[in-house]
Amino acid sequence: MRRSNTSFAGWLTATTCIVAASMPAAAQPASPNLWTDTVKFNLQIQGGIIGNSAKQTTGSGGNFGQLFTDKANDFQLNQVLATVARPLDPKATGFDFGFKLQGLFGTDARYTRWVNFGQGPTGRYQGDITEANILVHTPWITEGGLDFKLGMFSTPMGFETIDPITNPFYSHSYIFNFGLPLKHTGVLATLHATDIVDLYLGVTSGVNTTLGAYRGDNNSAGSFMAGVGLNLMGGDLTILGLTHIGPENPGQAGGTASIPLANRSNRYYFDVLTTYKATEKLTLIAELNYVRDELPGLTPSAYGAAVYAGYELTDMVTLNARAEVFRDEKNFFVAAFPGANDFNNFQSGRATGPIVSGVAGQATTYGAITVGLTVKPPIEMLKLPGALMIRPEVRYDTSLNGKKPFRGGRDTGAFTFGTDFVLTF
Repeated sequence: MRRSNTSFAGWLTATTCIVAASMPAAAQPASPNLWTDTVKFNLQIQGGIIGNSAKQTTGSGGNFGQLFTDKANDFQLNQVLATVARPLDPKATGFDFGFKLQGLFGTDARYTRWVNFGQGPTGRYQGDITEANILVHTPWITEGGLDFKLGMFSTPMGFETIDPITNPFYSHSYIFNFGLPLKHTGVLATLHATDIVDLYLGVTSGVNTTLGAYRGDNNSAGSFMAGVGLNLMGGDLTILGLTHIGPENPGQAGGTASIPLANRSNRYYFDVLTTYKATEKLTLIAELNYVRDELPGLTPSAYGAAVYAGYELTDMVTLNARAEVFRDEKNFFVAAFPGANDFNNFQSGRATGPIVSGVAGQATTYGAITVGLTVKPPIEMLKLPGALMIRPEVRYDTSLNGKKPFRGGRDTGAFTFGTDFVLTF
């Protein structure tokens, strides 16, 4: 009998203490007779506000160091996330098939939209297809089998995700914002070599790209992904190490900001995620990250580490904490994109509005500490369908090497206070 995927998908389950929320599963028949009986439908609505008394001047009164929560002191509808999916049966011993189709509308789409999907609306509210893929399980090679994911999918790298329900905080880490891909198009194979070891190998069109040179990809070269996952101590300790390597800068024919020799200038992503379920109530997570770009004449690199702790105070309340250090060696990766389409245009090689960086040309070591709660009110008492999650947080960002990237170059640090809600149907 094939075991469940105890690597990436299993680790999200292992972190329910730190997340303290999960999608409500659609009611399933005791013994489904039809493949369609296992298809799940889901709708999530996420909105929130990040308060900043300094209202840092990044061209739009934003929060420097944060992308998805970059707007200060204004309520944002981040996501209306609609999903229809049929996950693979973790107990399947033969062939099994599934799929996932997911669409997003809200302010988050400014950063998740695929490269070269064209100019988006001029406003902050945009749409995106976050996932469109087919899942296949085969009983090949090992007892655990070989799984395939084909199509457009969110990256398996890192702890935090586009889907807010799996994250402990409203705001994202520097690693998620600046040190990792968001999405891929291609094929990812996962071999369940043993009960302990999973092996990953994939071919993609790149970072946040689809297919077709310069129309779906910002260059004409592909990328590859590889890694290993370990499931130890009966699942209480898991380790996932993944790398993604390939050219990611816009090619010479790709747009007004194209890069010479783009197809031969690789970008290297490395990420190692360790999850330890210390007790029934306490979950600890550590993430190490490194990214390097062979951008001609610059070759920027950045590296960082983040640690998380989540302690379940009650069935409804979890206390979360995150501490992070992120070093941007040439002040290339950490930036703000005030215009609604600036981030997508930057990736695509099209002209952008003013992009706000920290301290131009100087290495900056960013530090951030975030403390918050995940609260799950008993929404059933209100006789409403679904589940509700509320996440208040306090965050402090600072430069650890004396630079002044905040408030338009006037401060070494900044406090923000925020909260969001996620309503799931």
